[in-house]
Amino acid sequence: QVQLVESGGGLVQPGGSLRLSCAASGSILSIYRMGWYRQAPGKQRELVAAIRSGGTTNYAASVKGRFTISRDNAKNTVYLQMNSLKPEDTAVYYCNAFPGGSSGGYWGQGTQVTVSS
Repeated sequence: QVQLVESGGGLVQPGGSLRLSCAASGSILSIYRMGWYRQAPGKQRELVAAIRSGGTTNYAASVKGRFTISRDNAKNTVYLQMNSLKPEDTAVYYCNAFPGGSSGGYWGQGTQVTVSS
């Protein structure tokens, strides 16, 4: 099992930036994929960005070019750098660790991101 704790959310104006952090209780090197998801009220949870054990990344089309996922293996931490934020980015952002196989993975508690003028 893996415990995940997100931080870095807050209120930011459109066009601003935030960096989210996801601290894992164990080594993330053994995790097949780390990802960031988000969920707005009344909407389904969606994948925002993911990074695999080998370093391959993928992004939702809506955030590509604005968001960057990265990791610091020594700190067992995954980051989501969010630039050029838009009001439609407003959501609770969740960190996910997916070990592979049929496991549902592990989830953090979420951190609120609000983009508003």
